[in-house]
Amino acid sequence: MKYSAAILILAAALAGCGRKEQVVQTANPPESKATNGEVAIPSDSPKLKQIHVEAVRLLDVPTDEVVAPGKIDVNPNQIAHVSLPVAGRVTSVLVHIGDFVEKGKPVLMLESPDVDQAQSAHLQAEAGVNQAKANVLKAQTDLDRVKDLAEHKAIAQKEVLNAENALAQAQSALEQARAGRTHASRRLELFGLKPGEFGQKLMVAAPISGKVLELTVVPGEYRNDTTGPVMTIADLRTVWVSSDVPESSIRFIEVGERLEISLAAYPGETFIGRVKRISDTVDPQTRTVKVRAELDNPRGKFRPEMFGRIRHVEAVKKGIVVPSGAVLQGEGENVVWVERAPGRFAPVSIKLGAKVQEGFAVERGLREGDRVVVDGAMLLKGA
Repeated sequence: MKYSAAILILAAALAGCGRKEQVVQTANPPESKATNGEVAIPSDSPKLKQIHVEAVRLLDVPTDEVVAPGKIDVNPNQIAHVSLPVAGRVTSVLVHIGDFVEKGKPVLMLESPDVDQAQSAHLQAEAGVNQAKANVLKAQTDLDRVKDLAEHKAIAQKEVLNAENALAQAQSALEQARAGRTHASRRLELFGLKPGEFGQKLMVAAPISGKVLELTVVPGEYRNDTTGPVMTIADLRTVWVSSDVPESSIRFIEVGERLEISLAAYPGETFIGRVKRISDTVDPQTRTVKVRAELDNPRGKFRPEMFGRIRHVEAVKKGIVVPSGAVLQGEGENVVWVERAPGRFAPVSIKLGAKVQEGFAVERGLREGDRVVVDGAMLLKGA
């Protein structure tokens, strides 16, 4: 009797466990996958909350587009190479690489024998003017005396003509002396020197406002070469973007047009420049044409030699665009997951078009109004 009761209790316990397991399975039905690749996820599944769906957008897609690598260059209209005006010894360099200098401010000081020679030439020219003035005064006095004698018939009229000729020559010599003095004074002025003071140092000033990019001289160095630059100053408030555009695409770009510029230093940002110059020749090796665009640089964030790319759109048309995160690369194809119904998704093979800022243009596979998975597509791929 006791044995029969034990069997009944064990049977009841096993039956209860079976019902509990059946209840759990009914409360959380499993995901199902159809033969056509569709995946159905229950509405109460935690996985569904990780999947985000958006409708594809109809946006402007470029049809004729030029994309080429580019780099930042110094604006050639805003760069100055500073050379020494005369040979001499550099006594001090007043700036460093990277410093900003204002136009007309001193950048280095120079001692030169040419400075004293210029002072001597000015003094000689001044003395020559004074001597010429004295000669003119004497010639004028002689002429007045000769005219007085001629009026009293004391000398021949020929003497008057000779005296007038002597005065004209003295006046001509005075004009030449004054011209020589002006030249000597002008040279002192160009050197920034005060007349009459020997031993002055020559100040070399910045020809433009900008930053010092190169410096090839140190204090105490003597330089005989007045042709080679000792310093390079550039105004970087505007820079140029240089790009080699393929010969087949140059017809799409004209001077004055806008260019979109992206730089490796600032990912995700786009800057706007204007085409300033297009080369008149084609590079025979690369079959490209040099295009240069001007880019405003008020904050100095664009630095010469930065690399990036240019983009010019000639024409656009309306097209379907999907975000980059929606596209999965499969075996030789690109796939997006399309929502067929709430919780039901199907993989669709698509043909991608041009890369646009919002993602990719889709040439085939989607229609306007389709809703695609933009985040969490990998969860469906592995389902």
